[in-house]
Amino acid sequence: MDSRRLFRTSAVTLSVFGLLIAGCTEGGTTPAASAPAPPSAAPDERLREFYGQRLIWRACGVPGFECATMKAPLDYADPGGEQIKLAVSRIKATGPGKRLGSLLVNPGGPGGSAVGYLQGYAGVGYPAPVRARYDMVAVDPRGVARSEPVRCLDGPQMDAYTQVDQTPDDGGETARLAASFKAFAAGCKKRSGRILPHVSTVESARDMDILRAVLGDKRLNFVGASYGTFLGATYAELFPSRTGRLVLDGAMDPSLPTAQLNRDQTAGFETAFRSFAADCVEQTDCPLGTGSPDEAADRLKAFFAELDAKPVPTGESRPLGEALATTGVIAAMYDESAWPQLREALTRAMGGEGSALLDLADSYYEREDDGTYSNLMYANAAVNCLDQPPAFTGPAEAAAAVPSFEKASPVFGEGLAWASLNCAYWPVEATGSAHRIQADGAPPIMVVGTTRDPATPYKWAKSLAAQLSSGNLLTYDGDGHTAYGRGSDCVDTAINTFLLDGTVPPPGKRCT
Repeated sequence: MDSRRLFRTSAVTLSVFGLLIAGCTEGGTTPAASAPAPPSAAPDERLREFYGQRLIWRACGVPGFECATMKAPLDYADPGGEQIKLAVSRIKATGPGKRLGSLLVNPGGPGGSAVGYLQGYAGVGYPAPVRARYDMVAVDPRGVARSEPVRCLDGPQMDAYTQVDQTPDDGGETARLAASFKAFAAGCKKRSGRILPHVSTVESARDMDILRAVLGDKRLNFVGASYGTFLGATYAELFPSRTGRLVLDGAMDPSLPTAQLNRDQTAGFETAFRSFAADCVEQTDCPLGTGSPDEAADRLKAFFAELDAKPVPTGESRPLGEALATTGVIAAMYDESAWPQLREALTRAMGGEGSALLDLADSYYEREDDGTYSNLMYANAAVNCLDQPPAFTGPAEAAAAVPSFEKASPVFGEGLAWASLNCAYWPVEATGSAHRIQADGAPPIMVVGTTRDPATPYKWAKSLAAQLSSGNLLTYDGDGHTAYGRGSDCVDTAINTFLLDGTVPPPGKRCT
């Protein structure tokens, strides 16, 4: 399992990426240029060139969508130096009703493609009243997908990386795990050394302000899921007077250092698993028995230990060992609709055939059938390792933390403690650090938390809402990662109302 502050999007969102993403092409309708932003929009005169640029919109491969390329400085400390090109997509407001401007969306990660999310889901799947009055817009953050993506390993190397034992039993296995993290970091430096120092969340938030201005909007309206909540909160911190209607769904807590974030997320996966287990033991096809959730947890942990000693075949060259099996189980925790699939996959794996659980792990890593991977995991590491100092500086610290992680999650704790070692070997020093975000002067911001969210625990949403000077918490009493568009009319109505007229829900609002 490679989970170091990997907040991700919901499983239902991830499932559409491979089916519906289409690249931006130069065919189709005649290009149209956006009106440039007024020069006064630039907060720094040295950025005038970027704030005043014109986007050339062209048809994309998905009907109704347009794409463009936006320029930004690679290094904001040196705006006259190298530039970076960022992929942007939009679908215009459908009407009826007065247009409210642009609504930027980000699905999380870090590393999730916002353009893919827009074209595959948000641009056609967000509630019709929202799409009627907003131009739906996305920009792939720097280093992600179409925006000069970070690259680290080739397919076979990534296959090997994902199979490394993350519950080392001796010094030799510990050394091999550390070596895998070192090789990953070295591959990133070799293939993407130019961009690695410049993919922080702060820089991506500054890119969003350029896009806001270029689109002609006075304020940024934004829906961010998972890691996207940190991106949105960071924008509000940097540009409170330019902040519009922000929805931060599946919130993270920016005040926590990396080790605590990872430990909290580990507890979140345990909470989600216990919810799955309580449901599983009531089903006739539960492979974890018909006893208590505690007994189901013990059975799963024992199965992981069996795989650690002897992986099971999958019908291909990659057997199912403990690392991939753990990833497969965690992948199904993001959305309760995947629970039946997980029951079947575990049943087959416990019977000696691991292909179904391997498929779940591959979906998590965004591995294609041809053995190639998206850049999700590479961008995830690059952003996280730049945003905060590493959780641990070496194996000794990781080993010392295992008991506290196991307390947070008896099932997943050991592996996720060791997975938190990855940034120890990163080739670029972190430029950010944990801190509270208040965003004084920003208008009301809606923070959404799900009570049994596996990846962004509910207490993070409560904390962020309390930190923000204008934070307003909406609680979804449910399972899965994030809440908007997941079947709760109460949640969707509250968010739609905020986006359309700026009205926040009453204090203490809870939805089911």
